[in-house]
Amino acid sequence: MKTAFVIFDKMTALDMVGIYDPLTRLKSMNLMPEFSWEICAPTSIVCDDRGLCFSATSVAESLADYDLLVVPGGFGTRPLQYDKKFIRWLKTAAPVRLKASVCTGSLLLGAAGFLEGKSATTHPAAVEELRSYCSSILDQRVVDEGDVITAGGVTAAIDLGLYLVERVAGKPIRARIAQQMDYLRG
Repeated sequence: MKTAFVIFDKMTALDMVGIYDPLTRLKSMNLMPEFSWEICAPTSIVCDDRGLCFSATSVAESLADYDLLVVPGGFGTRPLQYDKKFIRWLKTAAPVRLKASVCTGSLLLGAAGFLEGKSATTHPAAVEELRSYCSSILDQRVVDEGDVITAGGVTAAIDLGLYLVERVAGKPIRARIAQQMDYLRG
């Protein structure tokens, strides 16, 4: 399974890393050795909304050949949803069978047309902006519409990462990764 983690300037780093960590454990824990990923961006270096910078492993290349697309949120989503060049690049992911976003990343999935006729969720502060892109907004942590999954605000990134682990590898694998991450210890 090949995953594209999309990054962009002024994203929220936790949105990306919160999903990245549980998913990449599929490989690092040898639970799904064929799991692979690229950090995909429109430029080679991307800095989050506080100045933390990331290096892309794939720059402005088509997103069509991935199995999973992951889009974070952050303040950068507001202008990017209207950036024709960025949205044209994101639309290359149309053939990707599973697309996911956390927080305001849903605005980018919506601007690319991936939320048409679907329910979605986002950060509570972006609900009105999301309304024009989807059929309904649900007040849920994770909304699964089959081929598109959206998650709420920033901390929902870890929830989404574990949810995606379960979708691609099953409940027992999710439990092993959650335990290894010390997630929600009772």
